[in-house]
Amino acid sequence: MHPARRKRHTGWWLLLAAAIVALGIAFAIMWRPALAPQTTPLSFDTTRIARGANVARLGMCASCHTPDLSRPFAGGKPMSTPFGVVHSTNITPDIQTGIGAWSEAAFTRAMREGVARDGHLLYPAFPYNHYVRMTEGDVQDLYAYFMTRPAIAAPARENRMTFPFGFRPLVAFWNLLYLDDAPWQPVATQSAEWNRGAYLADAVAHCAACHTPRTLLGGPNLKKPLGGGEADDWYAPALNQDSPSPLPWTREQLQAYLRTGVAHDHAMAAGPMQDVVTYLAQADARDVAALATWTHSQLAKAPARTTPAQGAGPLPKPADNDPDLQRMTLGYAVYANACARCHDVGRDASSGTALPLQKAIALYDPDPRDLIHITLGGIAPPDGEPSRFMPGFRTILTNEQTGALAAYLRKYGANQPAWPDLDDAVRKASTP
Repeated sequence: MHPARRKRHTGWWLLLAAAIVALGIAFAIMWRPALAPQTTPLSFDTTRIARGANVARLGMCASCHTPDLSRPFAGGKPMSTPFGVVHSTNITPDIQTGIGAWSEAAFTRAMREGVARDGHLLYPAFPYNHYVRMTEGDVQDLYAYFMTRPAIAAPARENRMTFPFGFRPLVAFWNLLYLDDAPWQPVATQSAEWNRGAYLADAVAHCAACHTPRTLLGGPNLKKPLGGGEADDWYAPALNQDSPSPLPWTREQLQAYLRTGVAHDHAMAAGPMQDVVTYLAQADARDVAALATWTHSQLAKAPARTTPAQGAGPLPKPADNDPDLQRMTLGYAVYANACARCHDVGRDASSGTALPLQKAIALYDPDPRDLIHITLGGIAPPDGEPSRFMPGFRTILTNEQTGALAAYLRKYGANQPAWPDLDDAVRKASTP
């Protein structure tokens, strides 16, 4: 054989061998075995079940797995991601459609590795990259709680993922980048309460899942921990030195906010945070106090700011020399007619009036979505729960009026630079 031809043949064989090796490595990374079904009757101590119930509340499990309150933990909630729509699954002990056939080992693997009992990889919309740091005891107690819930037949709904993200084995490569299985470690120089709050925030309540920005691959941006993220198209503000809060938080205010959704001198919970408050209100008060202690230590890193919140009062008319006078005048008119009668009065603990808007964090966020969602949809307490209420103006305001109001509040309420792409954000929020 001619030497040049022999060389080409050798090159092809080497390329084929490299491809086979690469496929073998990829298969080893992506493949997970099925685990044997649980067949023996299970029995759990009531104390363990009660502890598991508290862990479930701290982790807000029902927030995703209970879209229908009459069918607790039966799943089916659609969650929009940049990669498609994922539906939560049934985590009741139904044998056919839930986790009734899951052993404790299978449940633990799902919590720590994101792998279902049959071996398929779970999408990281399920925050197993946080749960991996839960203690063995908390995972076991959570298993006891879920396996003693009423079994409900609820087949999984089909996910709608964009190509190629519907190919689940690709999640294995996401895990290589973002699944850190190092055990959670306490900080020796901090108090027991602070460490408890830090553990709950990281491993159980997974605060960073919303409050940390995401990379293009959907993983947490580890260069900006707690630097502000999003959930369900709402902006989740930074919980660190970049917090946009116009007024500092006290530990007591945070504790009240996490339990009730309302705190003195701060805006009430809205959007996805309402679900968080709903379940933390039912959790052990000592754990919520620990979360408040840890959160306060993070927010305390923000520098002191001088904002209009310190001298809150009625918002002014636009200045005559405002370069955007027409829009600001429209925004002020909307404010005067729709907002001022509540927000100019000022909120007291037992009053029916509202927070002065100079104190509302939504005006200071680097993203206008929260203010737009609140303006259009209002804030209503969960069904059957007593709380403050704000009406929505979706059926009353045009896009032009909504954008003008947001622009006016941003400038004359917060004294902040204009939001870029505000009108696009209004159009997206107002589109059914």
